[in-house]
Amino acid sequence: MKKYFSLVTFSHTIFAMPFAFIGFFLAVTTTAHKFEWQKLLLMVLCMVFARNSAMAFNRYLDRDIDIKNPRTKVRDIPAGRISPAAALTFTLVNCGLFLAATWFINPLCFYLSPVALLVVMGYSATKRFTALCHLVLGLGLSLAPIGAYLVVTGEFNILPLLFSLSVLCWVSGFDIIYALQDEDFDRSEKLHSIPAYLGKVKALNLSSFLHVLSAAFIIMPVFFTHVGIPYYLGIGVFCSMLYYQHSLVKPNDLSRVNFAFMTTNGIASVVFATLFLIDRLWIR
Repeated sequence: MKKYFSLVTFSHTIFAMPFAFIGFFLAVTTTAHKFEWQKLLLMVLCMVFARNSAMAFNRYLDRDIDIKNPRTKVRDIPAGRISPAAALTFTLVNCGLFLAATWFINPLCFYLSPVALLVVMGYSATKRFTALCHLVLGLGLSLAPIGAYLVVTGEFNILPLLFSLSVLCWVSGFDIIYALQDEDFDRSEKLHSIPAYLGKVKALNLSSFLHVLSAAFIIMPVFFTHVGIPYYLGIGVFCSMLYYQHSLVKPNDLSRVNFAFMTTNGIASVVFATLFLIDRLWIR
């Protein structure tokens, strides 16, 4: 089990899962739908199964690339801790479990489940043909809040869409920062990424622009629903972490990329989601 947790980098669930809780409780507190433990459990299971599928498939598909890259050759498949066949089997099992979980939620979630899998798993192939791969990753994680909202309501709404757009820009921006580490490798292997295409300076500028958009989308819900002081505090923390993240990474100094990637983004998502949930209780 420890090996498979490592394969899917389970700790990175900290990025999307808090926004799934935001989407779920946004639906519970702004619509006539009531809280149900069964739906909450099914939502969490869907998040876990979808992410397991995406990450395991990414490791499977990238195994030949990872073994060449000094940064990634220690991953589980190149290092021989998990076989490619086992990773693919793990992927297929989690895909099946995800589809099964959506069956028990509502028809719309079940009908959209193959689309969701296509998006989150399709990211793994995009670096082979487009530098916009970071945006595809952002799109995959952005399904969390709107998907969780659909679990409760079975209907689309602009409010969860705003959170999804924020996640799209946030994740795309920090993935560009993370990809700075592989700029030279990507060029040598003819792989596509924003840093390899634009260079470090312009890539960081684009990342900053995406994070400004992310902050804007986080602020926009205040114009569509009633929020209290905790939500405004959450905005402050989220935006501060985005700013701090960019202060840590410079074109000529990438030594703190991992700290910027894991720590600041983890704080941003968990603290913001916590304050969001407190706000939902505050205004009720």
